Amino acid sequence: MPTPHPQLTDDQIEGLGRELDELRNRVLGDLGERDAAYIRRVIKTQRGLEIAGRGLLFAGFLPPAWIGGVTALSLSKILDNMEIGHNVMHGQYDWMKDPALDSKRFEWDTACPSDQWRYSHNYMHHTYTNVLGKDRDIGYGILRMSAGQPWRPRDLGNPISATLMAALFQWGIAAHDLEVERIEAGEIAFADKREMLASIWRKARRQVLKDYVAFPLLAGPGAPFVLSGNAAANLSRNLWSFMIIFCGHFPEGTHEFTEEEAENETRGGWYLRQMIGSANLTGGRLFHILSGNLSHQIEHHVFPDIPAHRYAEIAVEVREMCERYGVPYNSGPLHRQFGSVIKKIVRLALPGGASGEPPPAAAAAVRKVPRALTANTFSQTSSGVSGAVVVDPMPATLISASRSPGSASRTASSSVERRGGPRLGPSGREARSPGLVGA
Repeated sequence: MPTPHPQLTDDQIEGLGRELDELRNRVLGDLGERDAAYIRRVIKTQRGLEIAGRGLLFAGFLPPAWIGGVTALSLSKILDNMEIGHNVMHGQYDWMKDPALDSKRFEWDTACPSDQWRYSHNYMHHTYTNVLGKDRDIGYGILRMSAGQPWRPRDLGNPISATLMAALFQWGIAAHDLEVERIEAGEIAFADKREMLASIWRKARRQVLKDYVAFPLLAGPGAPFVLSGNAAANLSRNLWSFMIIFCGHFPEGTHEFTEEEAENETRGGWYLRQMIGSANLTGGRLFHILSGNLSHQIEHHVFPDIPAHRYAEIAVEVREMCERYGVPYNSGPLHRQFGSVIKKIVRLALPGGASGEPPPAAAAAVRKVPRALTANTFSQTSSGVSGAVVVDPMPATLISASRSPGSASRTASSSVERRGGPRLGPSGREARSPGLVGA
């Protein structure tokens, strides 16, 4: 059954928002050498693992060396994508003023071009989290992951499509913004995506040449062992990323929303939607690091540009707030969360597919949108490594990411114009409390 929808008053929603603002500003004001040392240590570890992995694969004709090489290279790719790439591109380390950690310039070891990711993930997904018709991460245009999505005959293949997507995850993410489903529906033309396709081709070609041509050729007679080892490492990274990301967004109990329910929401309403639309994973410190700390998906969606290694500390206070306000805090071990994701994938392959009747949405209420939340005020200021940083709930990195590569930029800019800024409408308009569409 779906998690019961929290019935909060407007005052409670805004009170929750104020408490989260206070927590956010306190953490941002504490950023400093500890955080800089952490990310540099992770980068050093990632590079060491890559060197060790590729070196061992050169001796891959020896089974222990091949296994060790695949393991080290897999861990390197996981760290690069999850704890480094994903988090750096969220602007979590922009305050360091280190060009190597600049969110707008960083490139990662995966097929998806970073500028494309910054638009589809940082802007579209984090702005419209779990809003049906807006957040294309709900099924990635391939899977049916909500009972609120219309059923199509091809959804019978949901389990097969999910398996293929898991194995080829980096390629699925790269193709995500091509919006193939809209091309099929005739809403846009293939020619509209030509520039984006060229960008994907350039990045994908570089990745293929690196892992499947250059390094195997350098190995000489050992080329087959290097090629197979690189393929195995990429597969491991793909499967791991798929599991972590799907467990953070699609377990039973996560909520989806209609566009009307998310329209004109206030600061507190945005926080609430992020919290009940996400799910956490429990585990040890190494598990959290290898997940990019996206095992704390609730905290990540609430504070996407706070350094992710801080989420474990933040989670204690966020969970306590949830208990006080009666907001569900969806958290569990990997096997339980992923098991519920698999059940949902299978269930939604059939028409209908709802796990139960959703509870009624909270009554509509009038909430004044604070002046501080108008589109022109989402900004970030910093005064150095140890200086205070004050950031509005929607980080400046989301705003900068709203200008997408290729044709998608037109969609982003027009969306902002229509809405008077991401997520928020004119002050004083009627806004609905976030409601459950389907789980």
